[in-house]
Amino acid sequence: MAAMTPADAGSAAPPIRPLALSSPLRWLALGWRDFARCPGPGLVHGAALALFGAVLFVAARDHFWLLAGAFSGFLLVAPVLATGLYAISRALERGERADLRTALRCWRPRDHRLVVFGLLLAAAGTGWVLTSAALITLVAEAPVHNPGDFIRIVVLSPHSWLFEIWVLLGGALAAPVFASSVVAIPMLLDRRVGIMTAVLSGWRAVIEHPLPLALWAFLLAALTTVAVAAGLLGLLVAVPWLAHASWHAYRDLVDVSALPENP
Repeated sequence: MAAMTPADAGSAAPPIRPLALSSPLRWLALGWRDFARCPGPGLVHGAALALFGAVLFVAARDHFWLLAGAFSGFLLVAPVLATGLYAISRALERGERADLRTALRCWRPRDHRLVVFGLLLAAAGTGWVLTSAALITLVAEAPVHNPGDFIRIVVLSPHSWLFEIWVLLGGALAAPVFASSVVAIPMLLDRRVGIMTAVLSGWRAVIEHPLPLALWAFLLAALTTVAVAAGLLGLLVAVPWLAHASWHAYRDLVDVSALPENP
């Protein structure tokens, strides 16, 4: 990946393409096609994230107030963890060889844009974990130690609005993070642009196409939740599927033809 020059940081914002409400379903179909064409790297990424989730669950099994925030915070940083799979989809699109080395190569960049953006997402995720933990421990009517406690004390409590407040706070954080990252990471991988250009492209896409991208956000969250609920094994499939689909979301949303490519 070529080093970023000052001119790259000032790149003009690329145009946003027209979009149909059903486009997210097309992205899922294209993502599944990419996964089927090159499953190995996707399974490795999915297994790594499933293992991370298992370690997190074991470490916080008696502190579900922390685990709930950690898993939802994980959704905020997942896009940067899927960077290698965007590289796979790009290689397939170009008719180039795509394998695990293709995915790993993007983690050795000569510039630090992806690292910086990943750290920003990690900071957002950490902020939500701390906020979630503080809210549940301070406001819950009783200690929350396990999933049953969370459902009984937080979700189903007839005397508290804690769950609704927790969801609203999580949504208030997740919405700007989603807008900032929906095209930013594949765009930073694919083109020599500054972080601000990539982030603002995502915001413009969300503003111009609120309904399709609301549907896309719902599908991402719903499919990830189902994968986690399936004992984390669902992440083996959900991670690569959604990552490849996210590449096609970026390609559909932003016309980057006038921007310089990363090799």
